[in-house]
Amino acid sequence: MRAVLAQPDFRRLWTARTVSQWGDVFSFVALAILIYRLTGSGLGVAGVVVAEIVPVLLLAPLAGVVVDRLPRVQVMVAADLVRAFFAGVLVVWHDDPLVLYAVAFGLSAGAVFFNPAANSVLPSIVSDREVVAANSATWTAAVLSQIVLAPLSGGLVALVGPGWAFGLNSASFVVSALALHGLRPAEPPREVGRRRLLADAREGVALVGGDRLLRALAIGQLLAALSAGATSALLVVLAAEHLGAPPNAYGILVGAIGVGAALGPTLLLRLIPDPRRPLFVFGPYVLRGLIDLVLASVRSLPVAAAALAVYGLGTSTGAVTFNSLLQSHVTERTRGRVFALMDLLWQAGRLVSLGVGGLVADTLGVRAVYYFGGVLLLLAAVIGFAAARAAGTVGPEQ
Repeated sequence: MRAVLAQPDFRRLWTARTVSQWGDVFSFVALAILIYRLTGSGLGVAGVVVAEIVPVLLLAPLAGVVVDRLPRVQVMVAADLVRAFFAGVLVVWHDDPLVLYAVAFGLSAGAVFFNPAANSVLPSIVSDREVVAANSATWTAAVLSQIVLAPLSGGLVALVGPGWAFGLNSASFVVSALALHGLRPAEPPREVGRRRLLADAREGVALVGGDRLLRALAIGQLLAALSAGATSALLVVLAAEHLGAPPNAYGILVGAIGVGAALGPTLLLRLIPDPRRPLFVFGPYVLRGLIDLVLASVRSLPVAAAALAVYGLGTSTGAVTFNSLLQSHVTERTRGRVFALMDLLWQAGRLVSLGVGGLVADTLGVRAVYYFGGVLLLLAAVIGFAAARAAGTVGPEQ
């Protein structure tokens, strides 16, 4: 990580993503507190989640094409400026739930374009052997930001109100855009031609559907979202109803996940020279699936916290290896569409999982949610390993 952070171009990208992540943490906490105050219901808070997911479902196919057609740094800068505007609206106008939902929609719409562009441009500014370290540095900074800033932001919102948090978020996007403005990746010229957007989008879907490894990664992404959407949202219910834990236990469990997630990339780099292999992408699904089964079975808070630390480790290492394998396996010309499609699958699965998970918890109990979640993750691993073996994929070069 130190080696890639010493490179000016990557440092610009890392700074842009990390600073905007700081603003996102403050804004996320302030938005959740504020919408609950205004609506007084969990359904109102869930509405923010829906407002964040819907833009991905609507815009991801278009975003992937735009990222592959236009200079990616310009796409990221434009997305940052759009998000700075939406976040700035809440500085002066945050007393109407409809405005909050609209801004959540706008911020998510900007991220739909920014995230595939950022993931696609990274291999253009670091060498192939540095891709894993670069993804690890980005992931670690994001997790540490959340661990440190989320508790701080909650206290500050209670003391001085939410407006300042939205102002910080708006300013963070401006700083991100300024950092990216000087980034000059080695990108080949774009061949826009006269092809239609829909044809380009279909090409991306066909690429994923026709490549055995990409198809397995897509299926794994969807199954993982169907699992994690419900299990992450219902962790507070598991703590109260199954573990019989005190009110502050939920914070302990979330903190345990954060600790494991922060340690994961560092351990990955120290123990494995190049983890861009299906084993290290689908292996964490096995780990997380087993943890879900453990959580549904045990009633000890310390055991659950320790298990969730391991779950966080599996989540972070899986995310780093997933992105790194995609960046190495997919050509530069289609990378944006592939990442956008993976985002689409993740958010679609998450939305379905939130709805179905709530029904399962109400009818069969919260333990059933975690049993089903564990089975889905284990199924994702089985499909992934089978596809990788059939394709003969043993390393990123294949």
